[in-house]
Amino acid sequence: MSDLHPADPPHPDALRTHLEEWLNRQNQHLLEEVLATWQGALNRFQPDAALLAGLRDAVLPAAAAPNADLAEVNLASALDLLEGATSQGDLLKRLLDAVSWFAERSALFILKQGMASLYAQRSFDAGLAPKAGAVEAPPDLEALMLGSERSLRRKGPSYAALLAALGADEATDWAIYPLRHKKRAVALLLVDSGLLPRLERPEQVRALVLATSGLLASLAFGREEEARSVPAGNPPGVPAQASPEPAEPAPAAELDPRIRAAAERLARVLVGDVELYFPAEVGKARTQGNLYGLLRNDLERSRATFVERFGEDIEIRYRIFTTTVIQHLCNGDASRLGPAPWA
Repeated sequence: MSDLHPADPPHPDALRTHLEEWLNRQNQHLLEEVLATWQGALNRFQPDAALLAGLRDAVLPAAAAPNADLAEVNLASALDLLEGATSQGDLLKRLLDAVSWFAERSALFILKQGMASLYAQRSFDAGLAPKAGAVEAPPDLEALMLGSERSLRRKGPSYAALLAALGADEATDWAIYPLRHKKRAVALLLVDSGLLPRLERPEQVRALVLATSGLLASLAFGREEEARSVPAGNPPGVPAQASPEPAEPAPAAELDPRIRAAAERLARVLVGDVELYFPAEVGKARTQGNLYGLLRNDLERSRATFVERFGEDIEIRYRIFTTTVIQHLCNGDASRLGPAPWA
């Protein structure tokens, strides 16, 4: 019978040697892969957007001083612009121009009998048609108009109500400020951030609103002073025609420069008020004509005020009020005035 014996098992040292050789080869491959990956990553070792943003935020306080200086320069220029206004209507237009340096979009609403009517706007989409008619004030806007609030910045229906008159999309940040005259709100300024995340300079906008309120009072006071200081009737040095005999019409004497300047200022104020309170009618007259037909009563009242201060004779001779109406409300085209009996 043959001798059956199992094969001798492998020696432990031989097993260990094979296993160590395999592990060494695997470690070498792994090390080579790690080195290759690390070398490739070094080639892509560039600063990313997050790092740059962090660096920019870290140095922002140091860069704030030049921006603050620029804001102060813009505010000074804006105040100079406001001070050059010659009438209330001119002042409100200058306010919108000045605010455009500090807010993306702005709009002015005139207040009459608790209703807000759009007067003018800057930078809202001109392709969107605004809604006609006045805006009824929500409760929080009424509080602002009555003086219990200095401004509106919080969420509420007021912004949406005013924005509806502009037909524009909402912004993420906004403010509403009242313009006051004799402790009464006469207009509202709406500003918002447009496509930006927030209003950058709301404090400068409020400063301009306060300055405008003061200038409204100044213009009104100047108007009252002119009314008290300028006598009605013929100015000094311009005697009335007294001769009963027929004569050749004499050329009109030159009007005293001080009287002319005062008369022109009052005419601008009166005409500016018409433009301020009736922007829709004035805009229609500028394109279609017949301003007198649209605003007969208000034009007659304004002319009566002018004549009461300076006399019918001055208006007939020098046509100061009529000329101001044509220049400011009819774009210089007398045909757009319409059938005014004094034109």
